[in-house]
Amino acid sequence: MSVEADKKKDNMKRVTIGTNYVGLVFKNGKLKRVLTEGNYWIVFGETIEIHNMALAYNAKTDLDVLLQNSDFAGLLNVIEVDDNELVLVYSHKNFKNVLAAGRHAIWKGLSDYTFIRVNTSQIEIDAAIDKNLLEKAPLLNYIRAYKVDSFEKALLFIDGKFERIMEPGNYAYWKNSTAVQVFKSDMRQLNMEITGQEILTKDKAQLRVNFNVQYKVTDIIKALMENKEFDKQLYVLVQLALRECIGMMTFDELMESKEKIVGQLMTITAGKFDVLGVKIVSCGLKDIILPGDIREIMNQVLVAEKRAQANLITRREETASTRSLLNTAKLMEDNSMLYKLKEMEYVEKIAEKINNISLSGSGQLVDQLKQIFVK
Repeated sequence: MSVEADKKKDNMKRVTIGTNYVGLVFKNGKLKRVLTEGNYWIVFGETIEIHNMALAYNAKTDLDVLLQNSDFAGLLNVIEVDDNELVLVYSHKNFKNVLAAGRHAIWKGLSDYTFIRVNTSQIEIDAAIDKNLLEKAPLLNYIRAYKVDSFEKALLFIDGKFERIMEPGNYAYWKNSTAVQVFKSDMRQLNMEITGQEILTKDKAQLRVNFNVQYKVTDIIKALMENKEFDKQLYVLVQLALRECIGMMTFDELMESKEKIVGQLMTITAGKFDVLGVKIVSCGLKDIILPGDIREIMNQVLVAEKRAQANLITRREETASTRSLLNTAKLMEDNSMLYKLKEMEYVEKIAEKINNISLSGSGQLVDQLKQIFVK
């Protein structure tokens, strides 16, 4: 080998480009050659960048400059994504990534890529997009997700304008400048406690009552759109009606017929619940709490009533007992044998309480016993 050949060999570098790799040969900052799989010599003054086409494109040189080389341009998928657009990237028919607005370059390599372009200027998501993808991290950042449970309904507002009623289910919309609002309501039977209401009766007795209401939302548009905080309005409506009902009754009337309050309350509020979009399922007076002095008086009245009842019962029993004795005496008066049996019954009861009986040998024993027990 000549000296010139040796010098030339010293000024060259051998490189090997593997499968699915590409080499970019630069000289003076300009792309000169594109090397695919194989062995190559790099001469003095040339530099090489080796890229793995299975990985994301990442070159130091401006892409527009590199694309002027047709060999390089043939190795890339260049995707232009406009504002209000997304591009879904699939590799071998499997979702791989999502591309936002801008220019993107993806090595072709050994992968078979397909791209789906979607318009995000509208909030509705194309039905062709698999709904399962919306739950994955790459797309999750570009959507607004809402869930309406099986016991709920919701109102959908687009840019502040009512759009429609949302039935139970999962909903997803693209994120963009359009304002989306979802207002939900529980459609199950609900409970409301109206507690600690201090109310004056018709005869100026001050009471504290607790009232209970079970209700259901029947018209979600009236409840959420035509009324602000319908549940608070329902509370005030029942509270005022309850005060009106109790205010028309005396204390004694209230104590004797608490169940009438429900009927009166429903009469007073007739039609007012429909305006709120709700239906009263049931309601009732839960507790009546009396002030200390009234409670003490009520206790005294109750004790007096119970004592009077006890005395009445005692007198009734005494009368019945006396009548029974009188009937027994009349029977014994008319029947001497019955009298003797009754006499022997009492002798037996008395004998049970005597430990010892002394009898002398003279006279009849029965006569002596008779002298002991009977005068």
